[in-house]
Amino acid sequence: QVQLVESGGGLVQAGGSLRLSCAASGLTFSRYAMSWFRQAPGKEREFVAAIGRSGVATHADSVKGRFTISRDNVKNMLYLQMNTLKPEDTAVYYCAARGQTGIGRRPPEYANWGHGTQVTVSS
Repeated sequence: QVQLVESGGGLVQAGGSLRLSCAASGLTFSRYAMSWFRQAPGKEREFVAAIGRSGVATHADSVKGRFTISRDNVKNMLYLQMNTLKPEDTAVYYCAARGQTGIGRRPPEYANWGHGTQVTVSS
């Protein structure tokens, strides 16, 4: 059974940084593409960043240059380094895993999800 557990969220002032982590178990981690999504109150879940099995990464335009996704296939961990945070980054952040080839940017493309971690950025 695939299990994804996010951590590292919290309250931070605008301009600050946070590092999110996602611990994965119950899967051959290196064979999965991994992503971060976020969902703000009243809004749809949106793509933040993804990293493929080979380590190739892609980021949403809204976070490009500020956020960096990375993975550790030995520790079965996914990370999201978030710098220069803005109030509009406030959301619940979710880790997702995809067993198919390729990186997906849409939630239906991911079968496995964590429960999320809250990130709140104050102005």
